[in-house]
Amino acid sequence: MTANSRPCAGSSRIWNSKMVATPMLKRRLCAVLICLLAAMSAQGQTTRTADLDRLKQATVFLYQARSDASGLKVRCISSGTLISDDGLIISSAHSLLPSRQCDGDTIIVALNVDLDEPPIPTYRAEIAGAAAGLDIALLRITRQLDNRPIASESLPVLPFVEIGDSTTTAIDDNLLILGYPELGDQAVAVERGTITALIAEPLTGGRSWFKTRAELPGTMSGGGAYDTAGRLIGIPTNASLAGSAGNCRYISDTNGDKLINNNDRCVPIGDFISAIRPVHLAQSIIRGARLGLDVEVESAAAAPSPAQQAPRISRLFFAPSVVDGMPAAVVGSLPSNTRALYLFFDYENMTSESVYELRVTRDGIPDSIFSLPPLRWSGGESGLWHIGAREQAWANGTYEFNLLIDGTSVSSQQIVIGGAPEMRPRFSNIVFGTLDRDSRLVGNGSIVPIGPIASARFLYANMSAGSPWSAIWYFEGAEVARSSDAWADDDFGSKSISLAPQGGLLPGQYRLELYIDGALAATSDFVVAGAPGGPLPQIFDNLRFVAAADPLATRQALTASGFSGAAPALYALFDWQRIAAGTSWTLRWLVDDQSFYEGSSPWQGPETGSDFTISLANPPDGKYTIQLLINNLRLAEAEAIVGIGQLPLDRFADFTGTVLSGTVIDAATQRGIADLTIVLISEDYAASEFVWREDQIVALARTDRRGRFQFARPLEFDTFYSVVIEADGYIPHAADQFLYEADQPFADIRIEMVRGS
Repeated sequence: MTANSRPCAGSSRIWNSKMVATPMLKRRLCAVLICLLAAMSAQGQTTRTADLDRLKQATVFLYQARSDASGLKVRCISSGTLISDDGLIISSAHSLLPSRQCDGDTIIVALNVDLDEPPIPTYRAEIAGAAAGLDIALLRITRQLDNRPIASESLPVLPFVEIGDSTTTAIDDNLLILGYPELGDQAVAVERGTITALIAEPLTGGRSWFKTRAELPGTMSGGGAYDTAGRLIGIPTNASLAGSAGNCRYISDTNGDKLINNNDRCVPIGDFISAIRPVHLAQSIIRGARLGLDVEVESAAAAPSPAQQAPRISRLFFAPSVVDGMPAAVVGSLPSNTRALYLFFDYENMTSESVYELRVTRDGIPDSIFSLPPLRWSGGESGLWHIGAREQAWANGTYEFNLLIDGTSVSSQQIVIGGAPEMRPRFSNIVFGTLDRDSRLVGNGSIVPIGPIASARFLYANMSAGSPWSAIWYFEGAEVARSSDAWADDDFGSKSISLAPQGGLLPGQYRLELYIDGALAATSDFVVAGAPGGPLPQIFDNLRFVAAADPLATRQALTASGFSGAAPALYALFDWQRIAAGTSWTLRWLVDDQSFYEGSSPWQGPETGSDFTISLANPPDGKYTIQLLINNLRLAEAEAIVGIGQLPLDRFADFTGTVLSGTVIDAATQRGIADLTIVLISEDYAASEFVWREDQIVALARTDRRGRFQFARPLEFDTFYSVVIEADGYIPHAADQFLYEADQPFADIRIEMVRGS
């Protein structure tokens, strides 16, 4: 029983020997194990702890393999975690999505059948959703191991874990990390560690990565990181470098010589893992996979891809904070007690298969807290990136940040932390817009409409009259304007400057750099696009849903806001104006106000056009919202109702109620009893009324060789249930009824059985 269980008020003995006499000397041990699942008072509650056996049972081993004439050849491997009882698995994307390094066409799922033994290949799975940039993939079990199809409702009971809230974790929180330590030939492993840092990157905010000092082998990539209550809060991950013999293994005969040696293809496993991707970043992907929603862009009008050049990193500098993805200021040193630091840099020619790494040293000694291991790149082909950490004390010293791309050092930069704060002149917080008649800056700060002029406003402090300063404007990486002067304004305040190129502003990416006495002091980027239209330029227009039978009919179709529940697809169209190729934009879909898809990419269509088409296949009933964004500013939005306009209430719920699991043991030997059938009986029947009718059975479970069992269907709160156990050669045993907390999603019980004639 759990530590929180206690007898129900007014309950009585519930196991009755008169109930269990059956033919063939088979005895049924009947018990109403749960009488009421309702909230306990705060008095007597205890802290929930993780059920390690349940977490181990939900941990799977994954093989990405390729078919050839002689069978399947393993290409890549990883761990994974079942997050639903119908076969949905979360793991790392780099070992599962097809790539140059992992070019398989089949995914094999090995289940943890015996906790003390290696996993057993049991099923095949398909990609149900992925974000390559985040290195997260969702799989769904779809076939038997022999390739016969299997529907989710035909799967047996599969153990799964609860998804926790990774947005509330903090430095020094304890972690449990599960995965497979080798090549699928050992039992699942459990490692313990703590969160040592929260690493920030642009696309995912201040919690892009959790850092840990736990020693995790590369094969545990894709496994599960849990809080102390056993809730999944992250996915440990790494990235193997192509061609690196030190972090790969030879596990199959790929050249047909009937030997397994270094002449065969090497399976990458990566270096030791120290980074964990928070699970909240996967919520949209999980939601889309559970609903089976697939977004397609019908008219991307992609431009021809240029020949791939070597990645390039440049313009490394440091900032004490980030505002809307841009550095608040540029610094060359920081005082003692610094608690936030960000490294910024420009990048070009990166791909989703590029592997980046950050090595940090302090006074020449490696600093594992703020370093990042080899990871897949998530920032697109080119742009401005940052890596940093906050809520963490940075010790005094000289720090060197060394960036590596695909295993090669490409650039480094140093900063000194220590001493008292200095009252140095500084610029900060650049924002962009246009000036009104009263010379006030108006706009949104990062997108300026097509016109004759763009203006910038920035803050300044500790400036002295006569100090040399300068401003340099860039368009698409090329300098277009420069001014240098002696400072003539006050010591503190704000200042506006403008760019007025001959012929007016062209659509595209712009940058402003501000210097004080020859040193970079502040910099920020902005986009010019669209027509003037208030605070937000008119870039995307006429966003609407249409009623059409197929993509070819969308342009002549009528605008609609309501669709039948049997609609084969939902089509959205929009027009656009004055947006340059390469401008990053974001497409976001929501259902019932919850995001299930978000993708950012460079604009690849003409500068101006109409009827850009997006489709969503087989949408279930619900309220659907489509949003178009640039620089995280929502520029257009439209809604449509499908069917009744609301998803079934439990479509997004992992479960409602308590998942009942437990162990049945022999009272004398204290060992688990294997192969017992345990039946959960409907609330409409008592245990004494059970006669094996289908309408009486809610769920079935069977004990494994350790006597463990788990019902896949959660037990609802405020509901009576009975459980029947078939046990040959055991006599009845007395037990009481028990009460569990309403917010306790898992309950674990222990049943001792005594042998008898």
